[in-house]
Order: sequence, then C-alpha cells, then structure tokens
Amino acid sequence: MRDFASELETRKQAGLHRTRRLVDGPQQPALTADGKPVLAFCSNDYLGLASHPAVSAALAAAVAGVGVGGAASHLICGHHQAHHRLEQRLAAFTGRSSALFFSTGYMANLGVISALAGRGDTIFSDRLNHASIIDGCILSRAKVKRYPHNDVQVLADQLAQTRGHKLVVTDGVFSMDGDLAPLKELAALCRESDALLVVDDAHGVGVLGTHGGGSLEQLGLSEDEVPLLIGTLGKAVGTSGAFVAGPELLTEYLVQKARTYIYTTAMPPALAEATCAALDIITAEPQRRAHLQRLIKRFRDRTQALGYRLMPSQTPIQPILVGDNWRALELSRRLEEMGLLVTAIRPPTVPEGESRLRVTLSAAHTDAELERLLEGLAQCADLAGA
Repeated sequence: MRDFASELETRKQAGLHRTRRLVDGPQQPALTADGKPVLAFCSNDYLGLASHPAVSAALAAAVAGVGVGGAASHLICGHHQAHHRLEQRLAAFTGRSSALFFSTGYMANLGVISALAGRGDTIFSDRLNHASIIDGCILSRAKVKRYPHNDVQVLADQLAQTRGHKLVVTDGVFSMDGDLAPLKELAALCRESDALLVVDDAHGVGVLGTHGGGSLEQLGLSEDEVPLLIGTLGKAVGTSGAFVAGPELLTEYLVQKARTYIYTTAMPPALAEATCAALDIITAEPQRRAHLQRLIKRFRDRTQALGYRLMPSQTPIQPILVGDNWRALELSRRLEEMGLLVTAIRPPTVPEGESRLRVTLSAAHTDAELERLLEGLAQCADLAGA
C-alpha cells in the first residue's frame, strides 16, 4: 500500500503542507477565523457582494417561493424558470447570444473542454492556466500542447504545425499572477489558424470592462472573435456557480455533450435569483469598480516603495513574490499576528521557487483597512528582499 503518512510528512518538511481555517459569520473583509478576528486580504469577493443585503434578501425571498434544492438534472426536470432567467441575463451581461449555468467553474471547464475536443484533436493551453483547464484537457483525451505563458509566437508556430481540429484555451486573468492574457492577439491568431478560442474569465467578470462584463468587454472583443467565454459566479458576482456564454449553436452542442452539465443536479433555483440581483448591483454601481481600482493603485505604489516585488498586475490579484516556501509562510504568519489574513501560495499551485503572498483587494475594503495592511507590510519589510 502507498505510504500516505510519509508523503504528508514530506510535504510538511518542505513547507508545502496546507491547512484549513474555520471561518464564522458572513464573508467580508472583517472575518472571524479560527475564533480570532482578522482583516482578510485573500478573498475573491472582489466587489463585496458575497454578503450584500440585497443579494441575501433576494436569496431568502426566492427560497420562500421555489424552495432550496435543484432536485434533478437540467435535462430531467431541474431546469427552472429561475435558471432560464439567469442564463438570459448572463448572455446579455457579457454581450453573447446565449449562456448555460454550470455548478462550478471547475465543472464548467471540465465539461466544455472535454466536449469540444477529443481523440485526434489538439488543445493548446497556456502553461499558467488554472488546474481546472489542465484537468479538462486531460479528460478530453485530445493531444495537449502547452505554450509558454502568454507567448503568442510560440503558439503561432505550434498551430501552424498542427492539422485537424484545434482548440486554444486560456485564462483571461491568471489567478495566481493577476496578469491578463493577450486576448486580441490570440483572437486574431485563432481566426487565421482556424482554431476555436475559449477564454476562462473567472477573475475578470464583474471587475473589468465599463459595465463589468470582464476582459472581453474591456478589450471590445465580440462573440465572433472569441466564441466561448467561461465565467464563475463565486468571485466578483458574490454567489456561486459558473456559466459558459457564446453562440447558440455551441451552447446547444454543450447541452448534448458536456458531461458535467448533463449528469449533475441543477443548482438551487433560488441561487439563480440571487445571482440576478448581484448582476443588477454590478450594472448599477460602477463606483465599486472605480473604488477598487484606486485601492489597487495605492497598494502597488506603496508596496513597491517598501521594497516588495510585485507581479505586473492591474487587477485585484496582487501577488507579492517571495520565492522561498518558508519565507512566504513566515511573512504570512507575521501579518496574521497583526490581525491581517493573507495566505501564502506555494508549489504546485505556483512554479517552484515562486512562492508568494497572494494579496486580493475588494471594493468592500475601506481606505483605512488598506492602510492597516500597508502598515503591517512596512513592519515586515525585512522579508521583502528576494
């Protein structure tokens, strides 16, 4: 039998062991974690909607009318009017023809990628793509070619050398670095190469674009240029679930072929209603994104002045590159002693030698709360050096 205990001990000795914190109360910057009050800078609740009163009220009202459980898959009797309304809202919100509501972003990527490519096909995947994209590629049984992060020229060479059906898949905003994919260049290359482009914009939807439509809206990329957009709802939107948006031909194809859509119970319809309420707020309150951008600029200016190494990100994901696993853990520990919760990210989530603190900012953070973080980082500046 495999020695699981030994493997766990090896991870502990390498500074790679992971633990869970027990959080109490609503998700917001001021949290109770393991019984202690902390100010969190590690959540993906980028717009502060996870515990917004209007979203919570919409959920409670919907539960009273439609109950809790989804009860069946979408193709049996689980596809509720609430799901249908949300899909129409998501299509309009992202400027696409249609949308499908999935249970999670992980399931969306697994289902979409494995449905759109199979044996005899080739998938091209950015080397820093999320684990769900990597696993979707493996599940598809297609040949997978990984290209260096955001390297359009290498991808162009790979595409030129490949025949048959070609699928290119990339994150829109990369979850651990916070940078953006060169989507305009990728879209043009895929048109020239007759390749289907899929963008997972989990960390862009709600945050980027004039109306919060994400990376594609910010760059003005149409459905013709980027056929399929995948987004999650548990980050900036503040609820749960995921979606894929694109031409009706492709979403109908996914209804027939995406196993993670076909063979799972539909998400609670009340959750779909709450998500519509969250989309209303995103559309009506652009000041949330404006405040967030001000926080990002202030954080970058002050943190770099302290000597910390930041990644080239203009998104709420602001990684502080440390390098060594133990130094990253020590920086996280010292901040937590000051009541600041910022988690250390280590391999295999990031490459060897690139351990970091993944700071994430939210529109729910106040100027005073950001100042607390900056003061804490100033006191730990001895750990800033590479």
